[in-house]
Order: sequence, then structure tokens, then C-alpha cells
Amino acid sequence: MIDMLAGALLQAVAMPQCDVELVVLGVAQDGGVPQVNVQDDPAWADDGLRRRVVSLGVIDRQAGTRYLFEATPDFRTQLHDLNAQADLSGAPDGIFLTHAHIGHYTGLMLLGFESMSAEAAPVYSLPMMANFLRSNGPWDQLVRYENIDLQVMMAEQRVALTPNLGVTAFEVPHRREYAETAGFKIDGPNLSVIFIPDIDRWAEWDTRIEDIVAENEIVYVDATFFDDHELPGRDMSAIPHPRVAETMDLFQDQPAEVRQRIRFIHYNHTNPIRFEDSAETQDVLARGFRIAREGERVCL
Repeated sequence: MIDMLAGALLQAVAMPQCDVELVVLGVAQDGGVPQVNVQDDPAWADDGLRRRVVSLGVIDRQAGTRYLFEATPDFRTQLHDLNAQADLSGAPDGIFLTHAHIGHYTGLMLLGFESMSAEAAPVYSLPMMANFLRSNGPWDQLVRYENIDLQVMMAEQRVALTPNLGVTAFEVPHRREYAETAGFKIDGPNLSVIFIPDIDRWAEWDTRIEDIVAENEIVYVDATFFDDHELPGRDMSAIPHPRVAETMDLFQDQPAEVRQRIRFIHYNHTNPIRFEDSAETQDVLARGFRIAREGERVCL
């Protein structure tokens, strides 16, 4: 069976290239789609319905560099696709981590000596996340063996990666069992992109999401759940994450030009926007918002 995800990325490669480019490498919540032990998910039988765990890639063709946002359980295929589009090989020139939940950092294991045996791959994160990796096995082995080189970012301080590309981390409220949670601003020569795959609630953040959307051209936001009816038998009020429906309501009175900046990402296997033909997907698009899909490309 033809892998529809690979087909989408191959189609993206055939599109005109730009000097600094972002590509969506994954869109699903930490467990991916299909998720473990969900036996009746149609994605087991249909590769075209599979969704990889949330990740972005950024390529600077002038500098000959590429960067990965999140080291997910799908790290192997995501790095392969990023390298194919950048026409490069080896470890990324930087890996940016938002936080210490399984879908966002566990792919680092493949940089170890049992697999890739990378040489000092730069890994960028806020301080608590870096300390978690440095102080806990098996991740500390990656540090000791110099498979990774921890680059500690300070919130709100821009890191210049190339003359055309910079990244700024900022902290967002989200469960911090082991580390804080970051969002990232990625700025290229022409526009800036925000990446917030996980946050508890917009109201708990000391920054207004309305201001973030107004100040940046593209904003990838947490879309773990569509609404409060998604998990029968569960009290969803006890499960944080802004619902897609809630975020749309928050921005519904904004101009169309503002609404179209929002791209929903990090959707759970239960979220019907994973299906491109679902009524919920059509509702999101009809209301002027967008849904991130694998293979999507943006010239920065």
C-alpha cells in the first residue's frame, strides 16, 4: 500500500523551494494516530489515516542548515523527511524541545550510541528541561557520551541561528512534573511563526493569545481536543488544554485575516479534525481557521 504521508511529503518536495522554509512533520498528540491499544482505529488498516506526533522542521538553504522542533517517537521518519527536503544528512543543526512529556523528547534516544551515535547534536530548551536531561537516565548518557550538546535558552531571549533565522522561547502554563513548558517564536526574513503545541488554558497564561496572533503571521496552537464531549465517561473539565471550539469562539469576532493565522495542531486520536472529511474539519475551515497537516510548507 502506498504510504499517503510519504506521498504528501514527496509532493511538497516538488513544490518551488524558498531560502528559509518551515515544514510540518507531525500533527498528532503524543501517542500518535493510531494510538496504542485502540484496536478499532481505521488507521491500522489505512496508512493514509495515520498521523505522526507533533513536530516542525525549519530549513535555511542559504546557510545549509536545518532544525527540528520536538524529538518525537516518530523521530526516525521525521528526520529522514527533513533531511530529504534540505538535501542534507546526519543529525539536525539544532533540536528544540518544548517539555518533558513523552511525545516531545523521547526521540532523543535515537541519537544515542545504540542507534545514530550522533556527535554533539545541539539540543535547545529552557533551563529545567535541560537539567532534567542532564540529571536523569537514560538521557544523561546522551550528555556524558556527547551525543547531544545541551543549549540552555532563557525565556524571551532570541537565539540567532543564522543571519536569516532566529528562535525565541517563552514559558506557557502546562503540567510540569519534570520541567517547564516552552512555546517558540520562529522568525525568518519575512515572517514569524508561533508554536504552542501544549498549554493548559489560555486564561492561565499571563500573555494574551489575542496579542500573540496579532503580532505573528502564523500561529500553531494546541488542538488536543475538539470540545468537551470527546471522551465519554470522563470529566473533561479536569483535563486541561484549550478546546478547538473554545479557541474558535475566542477569535470568532476577529477579522478573517486574523482567524486564518491560527493553525490547529497536536490533535488527539479522538479529535475528529484528524479526518480531512469530517464535519468538524469542515466547521473549522468554514469559520476561517486552518488545520495543520503533514507536509504543509511555509516560506519564512
